[in-house]
Amino acid sequence: MDLATIIGMVAGAAVVFVAIFIGGSLSQFIDVPSLLIVLGGGLAATLIRFPLSGIVGAFIVGSKVGFTHKKIEPRDLVEQITEMADVVRKSGPLGLENVEIDDPTLAKGVQYIADGYETDFIRESMERERDLYLERLAEGKRVFKGLGDSAPAFGMIGTLVGLVQMLANMDDPSTIGPSMAIALLTTLYGALLSNLICLPLVDKLDAKFDVEELNQTLVIDGVMQIRESKSPAIIREMLIAYLPEKARQGMEDAA
Repeated sequence: MDLATIIGMVAGAAVVFVAIFIGGSLSQFIDVPSLLIVLGGGLAATLIRFPLSGIVGAFIVGSKVGFTHKKIEPRDLVEQITEMADVVRKSGPLGLENVEIDDPTLAKGVQYIADGYETDFIRESMERERDLYLERLAEGKRVFKGLGDSAPAFGMIGTLVGLVQMLANMDDPSTIGPSMAIALLTTLYGALLSNLICLPLVDKLDAKFDVEELNQTLVIDGVMQIRESKSPAIIREMLIAYLPEKARQGMEDAA
């Protein structure tokens, strides 16, 4: 689990709940029509924006990446690829079958090498999988962005609905309270859904998109260098270029 995402959402919700309990009761802030307007309207608008065939998969991929902590340092990938290149030099491609690999992309590339696939096939297959994965991740980001944009708008729509109901029934004081609840709570629900969940997840996915793109490109280049039987030292020097300056200097000092 990505603790930063979970802690941030729980802390934000806790701050709101504490403020509610200090000033009144939780039941005052629960209104089913307001929830229906914000959640139902936001989801409906998101369905209109995106094709139904891909929205479920994109939402699942976006949620999985946003709420899970898959932190693989490029430095660790460089070290692991260099070690595998040394295995190939000593034992041949079949020696890779006994190597334990955590990263699924790297594991698939190593399996291609051990099975003796051609260089062009390996590159095309791995690049295709990388591009499709990043496309699903980007689509998931757009889905959350669409829901985050729609929620405040439907909160405002709920406010207008509540005000219309209130003004249409000013002669009946008993309807003023429920109408005002819809008018105000839909704005609250829309703001919370957008600013506490959807838009922060968009920024999280944006950052993880860059990390995933860098790591998978690094893996593809490393696998291709192993397949072409380059020496571990040459592979290491080539892959170090993917690292930030500080990490690069640290690896050079360790070497």
